[in-house]
Amino acid sequence: MPLINDLLNSLQHDAPVRNLLIGVHWTAVCSRRCGLASTLGASSVHGEITLPEAGDLHTRSARELAEYARSENPLEVSVGVAAINSLLDVDESLAVEVNALDVLARRGAGKTVALVGHFPFVPKLRPAVGRLWVLEQHPIEDDFPAEAAPDLIPQADVVAVTGSALLNNTLGDLLALCRPGSEVMVLGPSTPLSPVLFAHGATLLAGTLVTDERLALRAIAQGAAFRQVGGVRLLTLAKDGWG
Repeated sequence: MPLINDLLNSLQHDAPVRNLLIGVHWTAVCSRRCGLASTLGASSVHGEITLPEAGDLHTRSARELAEYARSENPLEVSVGVAAINSLLDVDESLAVEVNALDVLARRGAGKTVALVGHFPFVPKLRPAVGRLWVLEQHPIEDDFPAEAAPDLIPQADVVAVTGSALLNNTLGDLLALCRPGSEVMVLGPSTPLSPVLFAHGATLLAGTLVTDERLALRAIAQGAAFRQVGGVRLLTLAKDGWG
């Protein structure tokens, strides 16, 4: 997991954990800031312990929790990535507050776009670009299976990969499939807004900054999908700046 290792090695700070919440869809760790990550599936076996330290996780520092990103336990990985995101230095002066959909529609106009992850905006994006290939682990409608990635991604002019691929340790491999010169976005609330991803082939990072923890945590605790989460800003960083 070279990408995870590089992210962990890039962390310059540690901080106490002020709050930690594992919701149905999103996991939040609050330390220097509130970091988010997708909640990976827990065991469906009634009574089985899936987080051995549940109830005491808040007693660890954020840097200690970040190490969970190396775990083979899906819930621990969610906590680890959220902890990484809670510790990152994000230079907001280099970011534009814009929705990833708008960036993809503009940069994918007349081009072939490969989107890893069936995002809710697919129906709006499809008519705005030349051709759209959606790859999904559980395909619906016109999606391609995830196994088609080695064939399709190298052909695409623009590639957008869900940040959740970091959690299942596939993001590095997907970025490596992108052909030189293509536009490569990592998007979604799990996305670390870190230049480490630029070093691994991304050219755009479309992530989230939590600006009101109370609002965001309340929605996450109630099982909200991301579109229902308030108190967040959508930021996009460009490797070569916005010109």
